[in-house]
Amino acid sequence: MTSRITQLIDWLNEATPYKVEQLDLVSGDASFRRYYRFQKSEQPYIAVDAPPETENNEAFLRNAELYQKANVRVPSILHFDSALGFMCLEDFGDLLLSQVLTDDNYQSYYSHALDCLLGIQSISETKDHSLPPYDDALLRRDFSLFTDWLIGTHLRMEVSESEVEMLEKVFHLLSSNFDEQPQVAVHRDFHSRNIMLLEDDELGIIDFQDTAVGPLTYDTVSLLRDCYVRWPDDGVISVLKSHHQQYFDQFSWELFKRWFDLTGIQRHIKAIGIFARLHHRDGKSIYLQDIPRTLSYIVDIGKQYHELTDFIRFLENRVIVELRKLQ
Repeated sequence: MTSRITQLIDWLNEATPYKVEQLDLVSGDASFRRYYRFQKSEQPYIAVDAPPETENNEAFLRNAELYQKANVRVPSILHFDSALGFMCLEDFGDLLLSQVLTDDNYQSYYSHALDCLLGIQSISETKDHSLPPYDDALLRRDFSLFTDWLIGTHLRMEVSESEVEMLEKVFHLLSSNFDEQPQVAVHRDFHSRNIMLLEDDELGIIDFQDTAVGPLTYDTVSLLRDCYVRWPDDGVISVLKSHHQQYFDQFSWELFKRWFDLTGIQRHIKAIGIFARLHHRDGKSIYLQDIPRTLSYIVDIGKQYHELTDFIRFLENRVIVELRKLQ
């Protein structure tokens, strides 16, 4: 059977003006996509292998157009075959925002990224392009990642009826928090590993195929409370306050902060489940190292909200205890 990389090279040679003999792997991400680089006439390009049976290529193409119309910098799609799952993209280089962040500059770069986020939030649906809603059905699938993959598969925990009832109350609280907020276009994975630093400190956005219509603070908390790195809480809140005062002061700070905090807890619950699934289903065990950090966000922020007292106790006395046994 012909390998996917051989098929990709053949496609580039047949369907594009580029004649390619080999491809150099740039990265594979948490999905099944693979990115390769090749050069022609001293110009670099990116070839993408995105298997159509696992990747939503039509959404990638649609959203790239929507982002460009909103003046958000995304890679230009030069050639594509959605049926095969092959693309040729503009090369943004190798410098991720995550690689340049330091204690001295993260606030400045995050403020810059939040300004860029306003462009994404300005995206509106059109007659030809409509974004899916981040609705209760999708939220419940997110929550089940946590219960099925972390609690059930990874920790093999037995959950009591009272704990199931408690988890259901948490789901409804977080779902209501989503519904309370203004609904805007959300990238859904807006963090420093999906933002690239281009020339003149311009930011390029990647991995935008899952964009949906969801709560105002979703991408903001994805960036500021990144699952892969944790910055000092006072610095994060300083950036958030400035963003709130500059763009969203029609909402009280207390309300905006609550939206932000509870949205972050939902996202971190989902992320923990995904990390467990990546280990058990996909053999990508490196993501297990991100679970303790992500759990620490939930515990630390959750303790500020009395509605989450039982949930935080469950995490501290059951989940974290069982997790430590596996380390």
